[in-house]
Amino acid sequence: MSNEKQRILIIDDEKEIRDLINIYLKGEGFETILAEDGEQALEILKNTRVDLMILDIMMPKIDGIEVCMKVREERNTPIIMLSAKAEDMDKILGLTTGADDYVTKPFNPLELVARVKSQLRRYTSLNNAGMTVNKEESISGKDVLIVDDLKINIENHQVFIGDMEKKLTPTEFEILALLAQNRGKVFSIQNIYESVWNEEFMESDNTVMVHIRKIREKLEANPRKPQYIKTVWGVGYKIDK
Repeated sequence: MSNEKQRILIIDDEKEIRDLINIYLKGEGFETILAEDGEQALEILKNTRVDLMILDIMMPKIDGIEVCMKVREERNTPIIMLSAKAEDMDKILGLTTGADDYVTKPFNPLELVARVKSQLRRYTSLNNAGMTVNKEESISGKDVLIVDDLKINIENHQVFIGDMEKKLTPTEFEILALLAQNRGKVFSIQNIYESVWNEEFMESDNTVMVHIRKIREKLEANPRKPQYIKTVWGVGYKIDK
């Protein structure tokens, strides 16, 4: 990503939260832009390159869920959701609208910075891999994994069903690639989380299940009877050999 600083858009209606996140990210060398609500954030995004968004759910005018949905219509920019609510349904709602990660307030700023760096590594890898690759190369390249009519290009982070490209977020792609590169092996939810997020799994965390559901919705003709990612009840998930 050249020598440009990576740019983080911080969206939260609480000034103290915005300022706290801003201090820590600038201390790590990031460029930051601050927005106090979803409406302002969407205006900024019209004309500004943003490498990652930290997005509060509960905001006036346009809330974080709606902002996330609008952003996902056009771009795969990593989104980390913030919320004062710890309930599972709040988290699931944020993730199903396309967020890559979720942090509950109050949070440790150093943990948030670590998650920002983790998401940016995926995003940078995705962009650098896909810059000069055309569709034909994507389907026939040497780093393509094939599962029936599903084609996964590991090098440029593209996924096709037949000749139709399917857009996955960086996190969704990493989960799919992990399973496809280890066909026949069953991965527990904990295995997947610790492999993809590179942090310790919390027993009550259902982030992986939500992402699996989103992948199935994008790839499967019938998500309730998945052809690709199979559930091994009581154990985890796999892609058959």
